[in-house]
Amino acid sequence: MIKLALLFFLTAILYAAVGFGGGSTYTALLVLVKTDYLILPAIALLCNIIVVSGGSLKFHQKQLIPWQQAWPLFVLSIPFAFIGGLITIEKQTFILLLGTALLFAGVTLLLQKERETTADTYKPTTTLVTGFIAALIGLLSGVVGIGGGIFLAPLLHLKRWAEPRIIAGVCSVFILVNSIAGLMGQTIKLNDLSKLPDLIAYWPLFLAVFIGGQVGSMAGSSRLKQLTIKRLTAGLILFVAIRLLLQNLSGGSI
Repeated sequence: MIKLALLFFLTAILYAAVGFGGGSTYTALLVLVKTDYLILPAIALLCNIIVVSGGSLKFHQKQLIPWQQAWPLFVLSIPFAFIGGLITIEKQTFILLLGTALLFAGVTLLLQKERETTADTYKPTTTLVTGFIAALIGLLSGVVGIGGGIFLAPLLHLKRWAEPRIIAGVCSVFILVNSIAGLMGQTIKLNDLSKLPDLIAYWPLFLAVFIGGQVGSMAGSSRLKQLTIKRLTAGLILFVAIRLLLQNLSGGSI
């Protein structure tokens, strides 16, 4: 548990520094150490909530969340994240979905470049297509126990929806609301809730991500280049993704 807590701590630092929660990597790490498949997404989503709650509040206080333009993204994704949390899938399918999602996220982060911040080039509007994609991201989030921000961010950057700091704020809230909705679905899926007390045994992980999230938030606001942090995060994501996909190909079980 100590080694796993250290890995969660490192993950929280890297993800919080770029405005994400880390749910995808928490889930993958839990898969690799053969955590109980039924409670695995709930652990990752709780960690997500712990990491992004503080960040979302800070973004709001700094007025970096354009609620009027962003609310459709949240409203459209929340019910689908809840539905995703209710869906039961086979273990191997779960690993394949998660590994593929991580691979996409890692490559996307790795290829990202520093972006210009000329305000007049941005269009913070939520189209029907963007809303539909946000709903699909919410569904995936609920199924595999992630927040989805790491998939929403590239979409918003591609559309030049807003400047990077504002996109980070929107994604932070997106992760928070989807994690809460997904966790509700995952909890209901446990039926008699007999598995919920098992979550208590993972308290070192919750403490690790709380501390790591605070450290990461400070690192993200320091002089440390965001691009450098993104490269480190991408390296971690790709390493875990490849491990998961290799396990899936070899027929390994959780």
